[in-house]
Amino acid sequence: MKNLLAALAALLCAGLYTPLVCAAGQGDAALDAQVEKFLASRKGTWRDLNVPEVDGRTLRDLIVERGFKNALEIGTSTGHSAIWIAWGLSKTGGKLTTIEIDPKRHAIALKNFEEAGLSDYIDARLAVAHELVPTLKQPYDFVFSDADKEWYTKYFQAVWPHMPAGGCFTAHNITMNAPGIRELLDYIETLPDANTIYDEKSSAGLSITCKAGE
Repeated sequence: MKNLLAALAALLCAGLYTPLVCAAGQGDAALDAQVEKFLASRKGTWRDLNVPEVDGRTLRDLIVERGFKNALEIGTSTGHSAIWIAWGLSKTGGKLTTIEIDPKRHAIALKNFEEAGLSDYIDARLAVAHELVPTLKQPYDFVFSDADKEWYTKYFQAVWPHMPAGGCFTAHNITMNAPGIRELLDYIETLPDANTIYDEKSSAGLSITCKAGE
């Protein structure tokens, strides 16, 4: 019976369901349950510069739907967005590098990653992003920027040349009237190889800029 159900699921995923649904069906059910239990236990408690749940879901879904495997997050805080990102990467076979400057937030994030069962999918670095990001030459296919807004454009300029076609750079708080936000949005609009959409399901807002070529 189990084999019959598995075969049926494979046939359905071949053409009738979205990538997210199919990937979830093929993933680790125990891990999914652990992540869901952890997030439910912390629902409504995320503060200290963390993203709202709806934005976390958007990031996870984007990763799964596009099959991203090599992700970078600039600004971990205590780990809410990283958990959503890593959850998506657990289904694509990928891994997240996330950077946090504050030792206390970094330590809390590590505990949260362990409790959520996602530590194996996360390389959490305690570092100054201004210094570390320009040294990263990996072809990250997914980047989430949620650190100091005045450096958004510099972070983008550091990673974009190494990103593959189809890769996406996402930035949080794009609805804020903060130094650096308008600079980034104006800059990406000038690029011939960038396609940008704006997701405003939350009041904070996300920009999603993907490299042309695929």
